[in-house]
Formats: sequence, C-alpha cells, structure tokens
Amino acid sequence: MKIRLAMFSTALAMGIAAPVFAQSSVEIYGIIDEGPEYSSNAGGHPLYSITTAAQGGSRLGFRGTEDLGGGLKALFRLENGYDLGTGKLGQGGLMFGRQAYVGLEASHYGTVTLGRQYDDIVDFIGPLTVGDQWGGTIGSHPGDLDNFDNSFRTNNSVKYASPNYGGISFGGMYSFGGIAGDTSANRVWSMGAGYTGGPLQLGLGYLNVRNSNVSFFGNSGVTATTNNIASPVYSGYASATTYEVFGAGVNYTFGPALVGLLYSNIRFLSLNNTAQSGPNPNHLDGDAAFNDVEVSFRYHLTSALLLGLEYNYTRGNSMNGQDPAQYHQGTLGLDYFLSKRTDLYVVVAYQKASGVDSTGKAAVASINTVTPSSSDRQTIVSLGYRHKF
Repeated sequence: MKIRLAMFSTALAMGIAAPVFAQSSVEIYGIIDEGPEYSSNAGGHPLYSITTAAQGGSRLGFRGTEDLGGGLKALFRLENGYDLGTGKLGQGGLMFGRQAYVGLEASHYGTVTLGRQYDDIVDFIGPLTVGDQWGGTIGSHPGDLDNFDNSFRTNNSVKYASPNYGGISFGGMYSFGGIAGDTSANRVWSMGAGYTGGPLQLGLGYLNVRNSNVSFFGNSGVTATTNNIASPVYSGYASATTYEVFGAGVNYTFGPALVGLLYSNIRFLSLNNTAQSGPNPNHLDGDAAFNDVEVSFRYHLTSALLLGLEYNYTRGNSMNGQDPAQYHQGTLGLDYFLSKRTDLYVVVAYQKASGVDSTGKAAVASINTVTPSSSDRQTIVSLGYRHKF
C-alpha cells in the first residue's frame, strides 16, 4: 500500500497522473455525538448515563465516486456506527452496520445500488421527521415501530433512485431472502416518492417485510427461535409472517418557522408463524395494527438557536378483546449551533402509556432506544455535543 501511494505521489509531482485519478474522489466523513442522559424510570429505577446516539448516533463513513464518462459514475459507501464512550461497534457489532453498498449512477436515468441499505420509508419520509431534524432518537415514535428513524437496515438489497424531475423523485428497493426453494421467505421490498418545491416538502412510502423478526429486526445469522425485537410496544408480534408500513408526511416552511404532519399505519400480519418468523409465547393469532400521528413545530429563534416542539400519538388495535395500547408523547428540543458543523443540544421527552401492549401486559412507557419504564410514565432528558466532519 505504501509503495502504491509513493508511486501515485511521484506521478502527480511529474504531471503524468492518469486521467482516472483526476476524475475520482473518496471522502471520509462522520459524526461525533456524545452527552449525559437522565431517565426517570429505567426498569423501575432512575438512571443517569452517557449516550452516543441522542441525535442519530456517532458514525464513521467512506464514500467515493469515479467518473466513467458519458454521464455515468461508479459509486460506493461504507458506514459504521460506534459507541464513543466504549469504542465498540454499533448495529450488533457489524463492521459497516449502517450502510454498505456499491452502484452506478446515470445522470439522466437514476442510480442503482447493491448492498446493505436504507429502505424508501427512510429515504422519503425520514427527513421530514422530528427525529431527523432536532429530536434525535428519543424524539422518534415508540420503539421506532415504523422505522421512520432508520433503526433497521435491509441486507442483500437492490435499490433504484430516480433523478430529480422538477422537485419530484421516486425509488424502489428489493431484497432477496436467500432461502433455497422459497422466494418469499425473508423478502423485503419498498417504494417511495417525494416532492420538494419552495416551502413545501412531501413524502410517501411503503415497506413490506416477510419474517421481519429474522430478516429486518435482527442482524445476520439470527433464527426464528429468538425474539430480536427489544421494544415491548411490538415485541409480542415477532411471529408475524409479514410486517408492513405505509407512511406519508408533509413539512411547510414559512419564514423562520416550520410545521410538520406525519402519519403511519403499521401492520403485523398472520401472527403465529413460529417456524419461519419468531416466538409467540402468548399464542396470538390474526393481525396486529398501529396508527401513528406526529405533529411538530420548529422555529429559529436566531440564526444559531433552534426551538422544536412535537406531539406524537400511537394507538394499537385490540388483541383478544383487551384494551388497545396507546402512547402519548411530547418532545421539546433546543439546539444551539456553534458553527455549521458543531452544535450543543438538549432534548426532553415525556411519554404516557395505557391499555395492554403486545406482550399481553399493562402497557409501559417505552421511549425509543432507552430502557422501558416499569410504569405507564417516563421522562428522558438528553444533553449533548455533536460535531460533523
């Protein structure tokens, strides 16, 4: 490697570098995100901790392009997540657990990529959410049950993203299940579309996952004998044959303010598929469903100081005649930008739960990414420092 670098440097100095080097680029980028966090109830006790994921998580990535001529480019991205406090890898210890793909981009036809990628719900609705803008992971929906906050990625996928046509873009993704003799097992597919024009942003998406406990909520190598879903909001539905999400969102900006409205419908279909999907200790049958609504307001008090407010409501359907689970959450955020790349923030989230959750027990408050409460209430206060490079 050192010899190759030395030869390349010499060639540049002599002015005889091949054209391919002048038309290629590789970039190292990342986020460093760390700060103290307080939970009023983590499994029955108050908890003070240091977190590395409050505003989306620390990460390190490599991306590059090569101009192949005629409007065609080769591209790649390798991105991992890591815990700044301990140095360990995120996403279950995967080296490039966030994203890992390679592809081709044609300027007039769009981009095709292959690898571990985000689905189209994430691409077209994720940027409109409070979680992506200022609320971070705790500002996301309970357990990120609709994946608007991109908690889960898709392996072995082929993805298409269109060019921008006057503010309109669209895309689709398909992941092969990799099960011999069964083309539907572990299969994942999604599609989405968006519009950006002036003050208006719109997003629409659909996600369909077979045997999601194995193919989506777990990492590579997991089996149907293990429940890979952490949140009690929907961990009782690991045996679902199909997990599907329909989502839509709109943001509208006027002056220094932005208002947002998002909706998602989440369904866990054909429960009790213990052979291919996951455990079903409560012997549930039929389908489970949730509806989620997010209403938000963001205001730039100054060019450097942002204020955000959110209310989120999640409601499940009744299973076995029991009261449906409901989750009310309010989130408040302040973000102060020291520069374009460095900011200080505080996010406060409060959640109130009621009814019976997916596990068949009284619903407990379960703010995304933190240890669920032992009661129906939970408050999280997260302070942090974030630097982008």
